[in-house]
Amino acid sequence: MKALYCQQNLPGEEMTFVFQERENLPPTRDNDVKVQVRACALSWIDTKLLSEIKLEKELLPVGREISGVVLEVGRKVTFFQPDDEVVGILPLDSEESGLCEVILVHEHYLVRKPEKVCWVEAAGTVRDGVRAYTALHYLSQVSPGKTVLVMDGASPFGTIAIQLAQHRGAKVISTAYSLEDKQYLERLRPPVGIRQPLVARVVDVSNGKIDVAESCLEETGGLGVDIVLDAGVKLYSAEDESTSKSQLLPHKHDIITLLGVGGHWITTEKNLQLDPPDSHSLFLKGATVSFLNDEIWNLSNIQQGKYLSILEDIMEKLSSSIFRPQLDEPIPLYEAKVSMEIVQKNQARKRQVIQF
Repeated sequence: MKALYCQQNLPGEEMTFVFQERENLPPTRDNDVKVQVRACALSWIDTKLLSEIKLEKELLPVGREISGVVLEVGRKVTFFQPDDEVVGILPLDSEESGLCEVILVHEHYLVRKPEKVCWVEAAGTVRDGVRAYTALHYLSQVSPGKTVLVMDGASPFGTIAIQLAQHRGAKVISTAYSLEDKQYLERLRPPVGIRQPLVARVVDVSNGKIDVAESCLEETGGLGVDIVLDAGVKLYSAEDESTSKSQLLPHKHDIITLLGVGGHWITTEKNLQLDPPDSHSLFLKGATVSFLNDEIWNLSNIQQGKYLSILEDIMEKLSSSIFRPQLDEPIPLYEAKVSMEIVQKNQARKRQVIQF
């Protein structure tokens, strides 16, 4: 059996992805489930995080979001039986590559996949679903009547966040980075009921002429938004930011300006720096800043029950079409290496899923 791994020879060097022939699986341990993988989604590998928590290896397994069929269970497994259809995310310290035909997974990282949900959708939605739940339920409390700003709503994560916020009764505003993204967001509709757009206002920032803070304050009657979910922020002045993508990001001052009283700013910017005036503005509004790191669920097993409830809820929402993910066409296994290189360079606009 072959499996995909990534290799980083020296710091700063580009990663190389290689298929390695692997030995036969060890015997199934007491709490392990042997799974025949049917689909595996590709996600960016955070080598810096792995290095910081001492999980860096010469060969890192690739592919963690999997769906498949149970072949065999350990003698202490209580949740599953052979032939069950399952989905889950392999933990950070897993020795297994999801891009392998058969793998061993501890039962506490898996939940059942509903029959109605296809393999590709299950694997392709599970990570973005966990991120959306972490942001909107645990770092902020989304509820009816609240206003949520989702930056880059046409991304795979942004799409699921918009659908979850709207389902919870919130009013959603989103930014678009291109005309294609804007048209996609304007076409989003709920699966049943009144066919109103999911996004109340799409702010097209692609030409750099529209002020996000101004648009949000106008949409909320000057009150500001309750929850901001960013996709990165501009930390410095325009001349210091080099890439075209960073030119489209809002400045941290803009986000603080558009936040309402008691608002929540959920950031994906791990190097966010707040100066004393920024902190003072947040203090005056009684606002909070939280960092979105969806790996926290797997870094500690203290909240394992909550985590499994989230996975079950994501599958239930997929089954009832509340979640409709942004997926690319399924990719065959022999193209996984090339697809993973694209994902690692952040060049994929839709979620890439390998189908077995």
